[in-house]
Amino acid sequence: MLKKLLILLIASMLATSLSAAAEDLPTFKLYCNNGVFSPQKLEVPAGKKFKIEIYNIGTEAIEFESKQLRKEKALNPDSSSFVVIFPLDPGEYKYFDDFHIRVGQGSIIAK
Repeated sequence: MLKKLLILLIASMLATSLSAAAEDLPTFKLYCNNGVFSPQKLEVPAGKKFKIEIYNIGTEAIEFESKQLRKEKALNPDSSSFVVIFPLDPGEYKYFDDFHIRVGQGSIIAK
C-alpha cells in the first residue's frame, strides 16, 4: 500500500513539473496560406528552447520542413500543429513548404 502511494506521489510530482515546464516555453505563431508563410522571418531568442505553432489557413495541404532544424510537419487545410525547437545558436535557419517549394520559403532568425 505504501509503495503504491509513493509511486502515485512521484507520478503526480512529475506531471506537475512537466506541465509547468511546458507553460514556460516561449511560443511563436506561424501561418501558412497555400504555401505562403506569415511571417516569412520569425525572430526567436537564441539559446532558448521554444515552440512554433503552425496554422494552415489555406485550402491545400502543406508540409513545414527545415533540413537545418531536422523538423517536418504535414498539415491538412484548416488545421494546426506545433514543433518544439531546442536552443539555437544565433543565426538564420531556413524552412519551406515542401508541397509549395516555389512560394513556401521562410526563415527563423535566432538572436
